[in-house]
Order: sequence, then C-alpha cells, then structure tokens
Amino acid sequence: MTSFLLRYVVAPIVLLLALAAGSVWHALHVPGTAYRGPLPALTTAERELSARLRRYVSAVASAPHNTSHIENLKRSAQFIEGELRDLGLEPVRQTYVARGVEVWNIEATIEPATAPAASLVIGAHYDSAGDSPGANDNGTGVAALLEIASQLKTAVKPRQRIRLVFFVNEEPPYFQTDLMGSRRYVALLRERQEQVKGMISLETLGAFSDAPGSQKYPAPLNLLLPDVANFIAFVAMPSSRSFMQEVIGAFRRHTKFPTVGGVAPALIQGIDWSDHASFADHGIPALMITDTALFRYRYYHTPDDTPDKVDHDKLARITIGLAAAIRDLAN
Repeated sequence: MTSFLLRYVVAPIVLLLALAAGSVWHALHVPGTAYRGPLPALTTAERELSARLRRYVSAVASAPHNTSHIENLKRSAQFIEGELRDLGLEPVRQTYVARGVEVWNIEATIEPATAPAASLVIGAHYDSAGDSPGANDNGTGVAALLEIASQLKTAVKPRQRIRLVFFVNEEPPYFQTDLMGSRRYVALLRERQEQVKGMISLETLGAFSDAPGSQKYPAPLNLLLPDVANFIAFVAMPSSRSFMQEVIGAFRRHTKFPTVGGVAPALIQGIDWSDHASFADHGIPALMITDTALFRYRYYHTPDDTPDKVDHDKLARITIGLAAAIRDLAN
C-alpha cells in the first residue's frame, strides 16, 4: 500500500509542484538585484529634471486630447514636435485618417555610428482616454521619452539606430484595432523591411505609494508579487522574455529604484495593454515599462488624472535610469 501511494499519489503531486515552481521561476526570474530600502536624496540634476518633466507633462496632458478633442490632440503633437526640434532632432509625421480626422505618429531618429544597423524602438503614446487629461496615462511616458531623446542626442553615436516614436490612438476606441498608431507604425517598419532589435513601450510611470496593500494584480500574479506600489514593472509576453531580461538587467545596473519583471500570456489582464503588443504580434521582441496603471492608480482613465497627481521626482529617477539602460542596449 505504501509503495502504491508513493508511486501513484505522492510522486505525481511532487512532479506537479516541481512543474509549477519551474513555471513561476521561468516567468518571474530576472537578472540583477531589485533595489530595496529608502531612496537616495535627489541630486541637483534629478531636481532639475523633475521640474523639466513637470513642464512636459503639463504641456501635453492638462486637458483631454484624442480624436474627440482633436484640437487638444494636435496641440500636444505640435508641442512634442517643437521640443524635438529644439533638441536638434527632425520629427517625421506618419499621418493617417481615423474616424474622419487626420492624426499622426511622430518619429525622431538617432542614427548609428555606422550603417547598416538594426533599430531599437522606444515608444510612448501621447493620446488620452475619453475625458481624461491623461497626465499619468500617458503624459509621463511622453515626458520620459522627450528627456531620453535629449540625453541620447548628446551621447556618443550608438551602434544601433534608435527610433523614438510618439504614438497616437493607443486608447479606446482604437486600442487593438488597425487605427491604433503603433499598428500603423509596425506596418511602416515592415514596408521598410527594417531589422528591429526590440521595442520598449513607456506606459504610465508616475504613480507610487509606500502603503501596504496599495498594489493590486490580476490573478494569479496577486499570489506572487509585492503588495506595495513603490516599483516599476518590466512586463512582456513569453516570446519576449530574453529581451525583457536584457532591459531590466541594464536598468538595475544603473538605477537605485525598486523593480519587478516578468512574462505572462496576454490572456492575463493588462499584460498586452500597450503599444508593445503591436510589435510582439509581428514577432518583434517587445516589453512595457509601467507603474501598472489601474492596478494602483485610482485616477486611471478619469477626469482626475491631472499633472498634480504625478510623482515627478520618482519619474526623474526612472527616466535617468532608462536613458542609461537604452544607451547600453544600443551599444
């Protein structure tokens, strides 16, 4: 009887537990060590950057801006283009018509030291949802991308081409449709037959809390990850696991800021809720970097998502770390 129990009851249970543990490790194991403890005092450069990011967020995301608020959307786009020109970059529009109005993605390129070279795409959507001003979603991603453009423009030329892209129409009713800006952009890359190393989507980066229970997750991630909303997450579908690990590893080398990272299938709520999914759908390694949006931020997609809700100091720390990580990736 004991032999029967060991062979037919205990052994299968042990095997299932081992498989489950292996699956969790594969999904959530990332290189480097997550930063813990109090954050260092802001440097002078970080304080100056915080003020700059506040200006960017306020300029882009103080009022609803989408095809239902088309003049605001155009103003946000024109502000982004003006800032890129001030940096010495030439913004290029990818224009198309959505529901009877003209909209456009904005691309700026940092060319490599030598050609030909693969491209690294860093993107953030600049439209907001409905009647929301979209300060955190996604004025923070836009602000971070503008500053990354500034830092990379003054650095040594990279080995890989860096395409900085501000996407339109990420939000409903265009999300996951052919009128989504990032889907239009991926089609453009395919027309160019351009080799792409990977894509990073900057998506809601400015909401944090040190309170226990402030962080929520969709099941089953709620059983595995911390419940304090003090980190940023590096999120990808399983096909992009290696690229996600490379990106979070580079960030952790440079930045004292809490992070989690992992992969999960798109059927888990939120995993594919950004522009990275448009790239992953075409076999391009892609990930989203996010504060997890609705899983911690009560103002998500509401009229109260205003610039005063954004933690610009923490956004400054994250942005500097992202710029350093992208320099590593491109070299």
